[in-house]
Amino acid sequence: MKWSWRLGTFAGIDVYMHATFVLLIAWIALSHWLKGQNLAATLVGVAFVLALFVCVILHEYGHALMARRFGIRTRDITLLPIGGLARLERMPEKPVQELWVALAGPAVNVVIAAVLFSWLWLSNGLQPLNSLSVAGGSFVERLLVANVFLVLFNMLPAFPMDGGRVLRALLATRMEYTKATQTAAGLGQGMAFLFGIIGLFSNPFLVFVALFVWIGAAQEAASVQTKTSLSGVPVARAMMTDFRTLEHNDKLSRAVQLVLAGAQQDFPVVQEGRVAGVLTKADLLLALAQYGENHLVSQVMRQDIRIVDSSDMLATAFERLQECDCHSMPVVHGEKLVGIVTAENVGEFLIIQSALEGKQPQRAIAA
Repeated sequence: MKWSWRLGTFAGIDVYMHATFVLLIAWIALSHWLKGQNLAATLVGVAFVLALFVCVILHEYGHALMARRFGIRTRDITLLPIGGLARLERMPEKPVQELWVALAGPAVNVVIAAVLFSWLWLSNGLQPLNSLSVAGGSFVERLLVANVFLVLFNMLPAFPMDGGRVLRALLATRMEYTKATQTAAGLGQGMAFLFGIIGLFSNPFLVFVALFVWIGAAQEAASVQTKTSLSGVPVARAMMTDFRTLEHNDKLSRAVQLVLAGAQQDFPVVQEGRVAGVLTKADLLLALAQYGENHLVSQVMRQDIRIVDSSDMLATAFERLQECDCHSMPVVHGEKLVGIVTAENVGEFLIIQSALEGKQPQRAIAA
C-alpha cells in the first residue's frame, strides 16, 4: 500500500504503518495537551492508542495465522487510523474455512479481554464502568472495554466486518456462494441504512459507520459477482493479442518509442523467445530519471512476475492480478508469449458480455 512504512516482519508477515496513522497519533496528542496542557496525561493518551492498536494488529494476526493453516498466505498487514488490514492472497474456498478465518480475529480480542479481566480481578483493580471515559480511568480497564467493543463491532453481520463473513460462510453451507454473498450484503446494507437514520438524529459517528458498511457490502457483492462471471471463461477469450514487446538487450529509448506510439503501459520483455520479465511504465519513468534512456531494459525490468496460461480460467488470472498488485500479466501457450491480460481488458470483456446478454454492464473492476 502506498504511503506506508514497514515496521518489521513477524511470523513471516510484513507489518506496515500507513502515513495517516501518524496524523491520528498527532491528533490524539494535541487533543490531550489542549485539554489540560499536561505532558503526563498526553503521553498516557498516546500510549493508550498505541496499546489499542497493538491489540488490533494481534486481531489481524488471528486472521492471518488461521488462513495460513489452510494454505493461504498473507501478503502483509497495514495499520490504518480506522484499524488494521490483513491482505490475504485469496479468500478460503470452503465456507467452513472462511468461518474459522473470520472468527479467529475477534477470538484474539476475546482472549486479550479475558486476560485483562483476570488481572484486574486478581489485583482488585476493577472499577465501576461509569468511572471510565475516553481519556480517564484505569488504563488496563479501558483497554479491556476497548477489546470488548472491538469484538462486538467486528461481529456485526455486515461486510466488511468479520460478522459479515461469518454470516456469508454460514449461509454458504446451505446455498450457492454468490447468492450467500448477495444475501449477506443485502442484510448489511439494510443495517447500514438503519444506522444512518439513527445517526442523523443522534450520533453522527453512526452515519460514518453506515457509509463504511454500505460501501463494504457493495464492494464485496461486486467482487464475488465479477469472479462468478469470469469462472469457466478461458484467458484466451479476453487477453490482448495486439501488443508490443521489448528484447532483453534493448535500451530504454526503445521503450520510450513504444509508449509514445501507442496506449500500452507495460511491456513483456523476451529473451530467446521466452518471457524474461516485464517493464512497467512506472519503472520506466523512474529509470529514465535516474539513468537516462541508454540504460538497458534488462537492468530495470521486473523479473519476479506472474504468468498465466492461455487455457487457464479468467477468474484465476483475475485473482493473480489482485495477488501481485500488478497492472498486467503475460499470457503464454506452452513457453510462447501469446498475449497480455490486464484489469482493463477483463473489465471490457465483462461489459461486452453483459451487452451481448442484454444485461446492465458491470463497470467497476479493480485489481
